Amino acid sequence: MSLLHQEAEDDAARGESLTKGTSHVVWASLSAVVLVSVAIAIYVVAGEKPPAAAGEILEVWAHPMHTVTPGFDAGGAAMPQESFDQVLVFTHVRLHNQSKQPLFLHQITANATLADGVHTSYAASASEYGRVFIAYPQLAQWHATALPTSATLDPGQTLEGTFVSSFRLTKPDWDARKSLNFTFGFRYLPSLTLTTQGAMAEH
Repeated sequence: MSLLHQEAEDDAARGESLTKGTSHVVWASLSAVVLVSVAIAIYVVAGEKPPAAAGEILEVWAHPMHTVTPGFDAGGAAMPQESFDQVLVFTHVRLHNQSKQPLFLHQITANATLADGVHTSYAASASEYGRVFIAYPQLAQWHATALPTSATLDPGQTLEGTFVSSFRLTKPDWDARKSLNFTFGFRYLPSLTLTTQGAMAEH
């Protein structure tokens, strides 16, 4: 075999080897594309599963009032009086745990959007909710079962009740609000925000 013929064979072998290497790269690239596509699909499907917590606002009623503090403290000592306008917002809500794990409710806020931005009020605890009706007996007719602001919802459990929040606003400012929603904070999970769908009653 001549040297020239041997070099031609070597070049042919190298070309075949190069072609094989290129095909491996192509298949590896296609496999990577498929794997990434499958991973994205799994992520999207997993992201579409229903949230752990669901709920609905059943009723909201507001009570604007002008408040004047007593001229003495808890010990009976004289102190300056303070007067201010506020709106008490009573919210009847139903929450549901639609996951397979317990949910830990730890915070509720009411959020009113006004001309100057969002005003947020934390819901009163169940014990404070009860004291509202002692301080303002004229509201007794709207007393309902209090919704605890800290509670555990077992899988499949539904929790229903009423909570109260307070905004230091005049009635005209309250009436001029742009929106109102409620945020329910759960430990280790995203918060649930609900908006009232029906008309709000005012008393």
